[in-house]
Amino acid sequence: MTRAAMSIAANIVEGSSRGSDQDFAKFIQIAIGSASELEYHLHLAADLNLISQEEFAARGPEVVEVRKMLIGLKKKLTAPLPSQAR
Repeated sequence: MTRAAMSIAANIVEGSSRGSDQDFAKFIQIAIGSASELEYHLHLAADLNLISQEEFAARGPEVVEVRKMLIGLKKKLTAPLPSQAR
């Protein structure tokens, strides 16, 4: 879980240093995948009683919200510019 969580932030940082929005969007997509992986690990940890249901109930929605924010950022990065939307 730690590796997946760290991967989310690391990919955002690495992508933000790229030269174009298209390149940044590729790293955001990888971060989205890491958020999905983290969500899976949370489900598994709860199913195996490695974390409490209360902890899962607290952390699960946070991961979903992060993924939603990343999806929104990716859409913004890949949206055509107003002058291109004809």
